[in-house]
Amino acid sequence: MLSVHVRRNGLHASYYFPWVISIVAFMANPPFLRGERVKETLETLARDPYFDMVEINPPRGPELWREIEEVAEDTGIMLAIGAQPLVLMEKKNPSALDSSARKDAVTAIKKVVEEAAAHGISGVAFCSGPDPGVGKREEAKKALIESLKEIVEYARDLDVMIVLETFDRDWDKKQLIGPIDEAVEVAKAVREDFENFGLMWDLSHAPMLGEKPEDLKRAAPYLAHIHIGCTKKLPDGSLKDWHPGFYRPGAINGIEEVMDLIRVLHEIEYQGAVGFEVKPEEGQEWLEVVQAAKGVLYTAYARYVVR
Repeated sequence: MLSVHVRRNGLHASYYFPWVISIVAFMANPPFLRGERVKETLETLARDPYFDMVEINPPRGPELWREIEEVAEDTGIMLAIGAQPLVLMEKKNPSALDSSARKDAVTAIKKVVEEAAAHGISGVAFCSGPDPGVGKREEAKKALIESLKEIVEYARDLDVMIVLETFDRDWDKKQLIGPIDEAVEVAKAVREDFENFGLMWDLSHAPMLGEKPEDLKRAAPYLAHIHIGCTKKLPDGSLKDWHPGFYRPGAINGIEEVMDLIRVLHEIEYQGAVGFEVKPEEGQEWLEVVQAAKGVLYTAYARYVVR
């Protein structure tokens, strides 16, 4: 829970942050992704009163699930599953043009949904799969919509929300989805039949997509989750989806960008969660980037309510 106390024109007022605050555990402390330091990481984040929710990658095996459930039961923290590594690292592609590869991806994601529901988790996010290039892009979007409808229908019967995250197309991860307007096209097609589907937009990816928070107004009905973080700009000018901590060398985004995002979310009456996705760089302690991110959001929110 976050609140700020501000003074303006001689008056004092406190403002609670209006959205659930989450953090991606497997990005904040990378060993978590490998199934290491799971309980330590989750306990540290769950016991921090700043956070309402922790996003985890799909745990491998009952032992890890037991550790996670112990912490969740003890602390009351909400959990969500980020299955992006399934697509980005394990190459499960829900927009694959090859039907067997696409079906394999759908099966793998449905298994994650099933596990989430079995452990009382009501949200699963993932990404679209790689961009096949201009000539095959429309065909890949149709394949993605077909996959999403199958996954979302399965998830609906288990009371699980499915969220598709937009990524860069040209710089680093090079995913099919992609620009926010194309994400909206996909969302519209899925929402024709199902309500338990939405989009995730990440401030970290915005510089790589040439987007600003203002662009979210075109996606407002479909937004289900927001991430806050930074793009990394290298000395040669290239952009990387490395999620460095705020104000690290080459990090694009800061207090002003987060404040602008808060403004837009308030204006569109956004109702979902706002989560940090930050990652320690070499030589950094993982909690360093977590604490820096908390400070950025606090300051951005305080400045917004004062203005």
